[in-house]
Amino acid sequence: MSRESFREVQKFTQWWLWLLLLSLGIILIYNQAANLGALILVVISLLFLSLRLITEVDKKGIKFHYFPFLKRAYKWQEIASAQVVDYGFAGGWGIRLYTPYGTIYNVKGSKGLAVELKNGKKFCLGTQKPEALQKLLSSINLQK
Repeated sequence: MSRESFREVQKFTQWWLWLLLLSLGIILIYNQAANLGALILVVISLLFLSLRLITEVDKKGIKFHYFPFLKRAYKWQEIASAQVVDYGFAGGWGIRLYTPYGTIYNVKGSKGLAVELKNGKKFCLGTQKPEALQKLLSSINLQK
């Protein structure tokens, strides 16, 4: 990461999530559940294994990719404000709608980059590196 850019890749690595999925798998096997239940568990596990929140911020703007669901890019000319905030628990992790920060895209934690676009739309990108993100925003003079 250079001083003029920020890149972060986050994955679901919470131990309790994997313990829950493993427990469900054991229950399905123990109860000799239908193949459909096992298939659903495999699909959910693969989804959590593949989920990534990739955030990139530089002098051009903000890009993020919540793989495999969505990918967005905004130039600074489209952005009214961007600041690092503590958004709290927000009702869980993943994609959270209708919060005071608009849509929150997160993987874990409670800190994020709150962005308001000039068209009024808001969103927040979770981060595990709030200090580095804050430092970049300050260095490119975009935080309001």
